[in-house]
Amino acid sequence: MPDTRHAKHTPDPASAGHARSRTRCAVVGVIGRTNSGKSTLVNRLLGEKISIVSPVVQTTRNTIRGILDERRGQLVLVDTPGLHKAETKLGSLINRMARHAAANVDMLVLVLDGSQPPRIEDDGWMRRLLSAEQPCFFLLNKCDRPGTHAEDYRLLWQRIQDEKGERREVLCLRASAATGEGLASLVDALFEAAQPGERLYDRNTLTDYPRRLAIADAIREKYLMKLRGELPHELGVRVDDLRELPEAWAVEVSLLVNRPSQKPIVIGEKGRMLRDAQRAAERELSEQFGTDVKLSLRVKVEKNWMTNTWILRQMGYAGEY
Repeated sequence: MPDTRHAKHTPDPASAGHARSRTRCAVVGVIGRTNSGKSTLVNRLLGEKISIVSPVVQTTRNTIRGILDERRGQLVLVDTPGLHKAETKLGSLINRMARHAAANVDMLVLVLDGSQPPRIEDDGWMRRLLSAEQPCFFLLNKCDRPGTHAEDYRLLWQRIQDEKGERREVLCLRASAATGEGLASLVDALFEAAQPGERLYDRNTLTDYPRRLAIADAIREKYLMKLRGELPHELGVRVDDLRELPEAWAVEVSLLVNRPSQKPIVIGEKGRMLRDAQRAAERELSEQFGTDVKLSLRVKVEKNWMTNTWILRQMGYAGEY
């Protein structure tokens, strides 16, 4: 069942028929390499948090849709996992989801980390966009940081066009997802490129991301902010049971690790790491869903869980959740 949290927009005073005739709607794929700021961008545009954020690569593992509803229409923002060098089955699935999401949208926004020079993933996305049929935009993100590599990205785009013998004009905007600077121009450009049409979602819908996956992401985010090394990538969060009781939601959760030696790290000294992650996630989820959320976390060793298709399917990384 989709989440239907209320957005902060007021209904149009115009009649329904007139509103339909003047609204513009589009599904927008937000793409780019990992840690370019895609989730921060989507959260900032929506004014609420629907995607987890951390300095750790591969933070976003699923495709998440957020709905930006305004008087002029509706933009369905598809936050995709960042492309990276896949070394596991999970990594390959994440890359596949990102490419699939990018192929099934009305327009694309390539988010580039302007504070760093281009990488091979940026090159790969630009090559795809050169032949893409949809309207495309480049967003040079993190413009609030000192220094910029705007010229490096411009030269990369020029070199790719020269190599392919093709030309494509793409609007490049500068912005900061962290501060909000420049994002109004992006939204204006997206609505201008969108086609007239009816809204795809009810106006009070903020996201259609499944509740179980949202709960799992919130818990994983708390660990991503604390854990270091390889463990963040080898930690899986699976919601085993969700009971939406009148007084509170009761959620049973398994934290999956690959090796017995990782279990005490996730639990922490005297259970402190586990307890802190649980309490922080409960606070955030209770505010997010408007009801008390009680989590029961259990750490389990599942060797090679990242290559187990059944487990990956249970966690929403393969097929329907």
